[in-house]
Amino acid sequence: MSIRTILFDLDGTLIDTNELIIASFMHTFSHYGMTYTREEVVQFNGPPLLDTFQKVAPDLAEEMVKTYRTHNLTVHDSYVTAFPHVPETIAALKEQGLKLGIVSTKMRKGVNMGLALTGLDTYMDTIITLDDVEHAKPHPEPVLKAVQALGADLETTLMVGDNYHDIESGQNAGVKTAGVAWSDKGSSFLEGYHPTYMLKDMRDLLQLTEV
Repeated sequence: MSIRTILFDLDGTLIDTNELIIASFMHTFSHYGMTYTREEVVQFNGPPLLDTFQKVAPDLAEEMVKTYRTHNLTVHDSYVTAFPHVPETIAALKEQGLKLGIVSTKMRKGVNMGLALTGLDTYMDTIITLDDVEHAKPHPEPVLKAVQALGADLETTLMVGDNYHDIESGQNAGVKTAGVAWSDKGSSFLEGYHPTYMLKDMRDLLQLTEV
């Protein structure tokens, strides 16, 4: 059965925010007198910020989230770009009549900034952010909420992401999944979570959606 709905993670999947995220973590840790290497910081990328900081410093977690977000939004536009072939592929998928949506663990303000900066906002039929759910990915709630909002079928829906929680959320919701080879964690890491597909190039989606 052909794929008719595609849900995308945003950061690290459609837009390159890797350096922004790393810089925001490094700024936050430095602000609180903590020292982490770049390699260590990369491993924090993905889960909700509060979950990450609670593991590092439970008593400071909420303050650290605020520090991170303030820095992140302040320097956002200096770092963020769309990954290669993303804008034209998204436009082509829309022309095919597919329903498209965003499912992100970021708060809506940051998601909207990234979509607007890269011109992807006009193509999205629904946007599910951390503000919209009780349970973030890898819980199925965000994916199921997007599917419901679009009136889509689970059997014809694909969840695309660059991290394990994207794949697991899609699997838990009962939809097809795709990892992206440009993930900063590497394609071999994602393949360990057994996505339905592995995209080597954004344009691979056009082959998956051919009727």
